[in-house]
Amino acid sequence: MAQSQNTKVEFTIKATFLRGLSSYGDVMIGDKAFEYYNEKNPEDYIQIPWEEIDYISAEVVGKKITRFAIFTKSAGHFDFSTRDNIATLRAVREHVPEDRLQRSPSFAKIIGYGLKGVWNRTGGRIGKRGDEAEETDASETDAGDDSED
Repeated sequence: MAQSQNTKVEFTIKATFLRGLSSYGDVMIGDKAFEYYNEKNPEDYIQIPWEEIDYISAEVVGKKITRFAIFTKSAGHFDFSTRDNIATLRAVREHVPEDRLQRSPSFAKIIGYGLKGVWNRTGGRIGKRGDEAEETDASETDAGDDSED
């Protein structure tokens, strides 16, 4: 059985650990760490000391927080959803500075970032006819040939 890192428990709530297959259990917020314990398998647990947390990103839809992700300095990130995500993040805010609590970008913003990246990689040539692009390339190579003679 796992040994808790916390000496004092401040907040507990039912939670879902979101990975390939969801795992259901309890989140415990204490004085030393953020802890998750699987309800069916006590050996399946996550303990994240407060010093190890890099930042926390919350997914906001309308006025509701649907899930949050804890990004650590060395072990990657962990996605959670609790019965009351707002209350959970308020309890976490006692241990993690507010500047490290972030709102994750919306789906529309992610699509916009992707389209902007494609636009930048193509140099803004999306939608132009191929003939025009070939003509400019040909004229540049002709100019280079004339200067060598």
